[in-house]
Amino acid sequence: MTVPHEQPEERQARPSAESRPPAAQRPEPAPRPAAAPQADPAPRPAAAPQADPAPRPAAAPQADPAPRPAAAPQAGPAPRTPSATQAAAPPVKAGEERPEPRQTLTRPSAVLDEAHEGDIEGALGRIRAGDEQRSGWKRRLITFLAIVGPGLIVMVGDNDAGGVSTYAQAGQNYGYSLLWVLLLLIPVLIVNQEMVVRLGAVTGVGHARLINERFGRFWGWFSVGDLFLLNFLTIVTEFIGVSLALAFFGVSKYIAVPIAALVLVAITASGSFARWERAMFFFIATSLVLFPLAFASHPSYSASIYHLVVPGVQGGFTSDAVLLIIAIVGTTVAPWQLFFQQSNVIDKRITPRFMGYERADTTLGAVVVIVGAGAILIIADFAVRGTKLVGHFTDALGVANALSNNHGYWYGALFSIVLLDASIIGAAAVTLSTSYAFGDVFGLKHSLHRSFRDAKQFYLSYAALVAVAAAIVLIPGAPLGLITTAVQALAGVLLPSASAFLLLLCNDREVLGPWVNARWLNVVAIVIIGTLLLLSGILVVTTVFTHVGATTAALWVAVLLVVTVVGAAVWLRIRHARGEEAAPPPPVQLSPEQRLNWRMPPLALLKPVVWSPATRLGMIVLRGYLVVSVLLLIVKAVQLGGG
Repeated sequence: MTVPHEQPEERQARPSAESRPPAAQRPEPAPRPAAAPQADPAPRPAAAPQADPAPRPAAAPQADPAPRPAAAPQAGPAPRTPSATQAAAPPVKAGEERPEPRQTLTRPSAVLDEAHEGDIEGALGRIRAGDEQRSGWKRRLITFLAIVGPGLIVMVGDNDAGGVSTYAQAGQNYGYSLLWVLLLLIPVLIVNQEMVVRLGAVTGVGHARLINERFGRFWGWFSVGDLFLLNFLTIVTEFIGVSLALAFFGVSKYIAVPIAALVLVAITASGSFARWERAMFFFIATSLVLFPLAFASHPSYSASIYHLVVPGVQGGFTSDAVLLIIAIVGTTVAPWQLFFQQSNVIDKRITPRFMGYERADTTLGAVVVIVGAGAILIIADFAVRGTKLVGHFTDALGVANALSNNHGYWYGALFSIVLLDASIIGAAAVTLSTSYAFGDVFGLKHSLHRSFRDAKQFYLSYAALVAVAAAIVLIPGAPLGLITTAVQALAGVLLPSASAFLLLLCNDREVLGPWVNARWLNVVAIVIIGTLLLLSGILVVTTVFTHVGATTAALWVAVLLVVTVVGAAVWLRIRHARGEEAAPPPPVQLSPEQRLNWRMPPLALLKPVVWSPATRLGMIVLRGYLVVSVLLLIVKAVQLGGG
């Protein structure tokens, strides 16, 4: 099986090599337990090579029954160089041949919690640290099954209560005509999440901590503070989804929401990463009832294919349609996904050797989430087809009732199960991403491998978020509609900034070394960020200034972006002509084996970030945009809250 964790073994071997006597470093065969005293200078055969310089090259093998040419250098602490060293090898039993030591980089990893090192323990398998890589499709399949999880969970969790509601609204109000939006989001999801996969596997440090360390406390707390607020509001919407789903079966929200909260805390605080992941896979498997429900909805396959590849909107590109498209993007590509998957990759102990498998996991998840979103859209269209409800979406419970009234009780019941399941998966993932960030920033133990007693603050922060969010939903007269609107608006504001930080980190050679972005990937990421910024601006303008149409807002924001880009280009051209731009650092040249073993060194050893003029200007503009947008949204929320 693939070699997962050379680096943790290497770090564990170094202190022992410095603290034990030299002879103790040499693994001796089992019949020779008294080998250590032979290091004393005495007329013994083992001392002959040290006393006699060169005339007897075969003396060392004769002194040791098992000929090991590498044993002589191990008689003393091996000097460490900045290039490479031998990774620690497991003890060799009598009669076995010692494998050739693998050459790995000596730079220690920056992993902050020792629970993030060791065997990979997944819901579908386990890979022990030190297992050798073997070829063959069966071994690769076994490895993939052990690795799969972070990508699939983050993507399926993205089809949460808000996602189900948004996709159902698209289907009920616009039929199949918005399927093309979902198809365009697949590359956006894959590009964004692949970058956090690399950051997690190579650095061993969470997204929030990296932002705080590399860009300063202002940006760190700005990013984490907004994440905490946005995630908390998102968790509230998940419990709204729980209450709506069980209301279909006549269960009061005062019973449904507390039970759901207890289930979430119980499956997370079990003290086992594998048990938590198995629980998530159970809910993912339950969500598959969505697909037979979609097939039972008699979809038009020709219309589905047409609207997947031909952009358009039923009834034209009205302001409401444009806002719904923005909502689809915002609910499908959310900031919490970046923080969650990076930390979950770290917690699962995935290293660069397994990068390919985790990329496949992420791609699989992206396809599953988009296919699921399309299925919800098709079901919602089927629910109201030929009725007066077309174009009059209320909420997800309204779709379930329409299915039950127009096509049979079990249609509505299955859709309600899908909504309940999506709400629980979303709440689990969003809450865990917040607790991961909390532990990362404050230097707490933050791993699902730890028991509740061993990581009380980590689990208590999770339980507190769940409890408070559930309590808000139970408050009579709570502005749940306002909370849902605020979640979409805040997600629209934070997504471009989160993607910008992600792009900067993935081009930081101190952080990713040989794993930095390729040039083509930077171009794709910049186009994605620009598009997200345009959509974010439209959402902010139309949320704050309700009298402004989406088309007008799009024109304003587009003109502003063009003016900003042209102005920045002119300013950078002047800087370049004056020779004020610093030369970029040279790329790191490593062999394929060294690249697989490269991990980010401890954060304290990293060189400070040196921003180029373009980066500095972009961050100033981004800071101004975030501050103004958040203030406007707060004012709007206060106005709506006051009636």
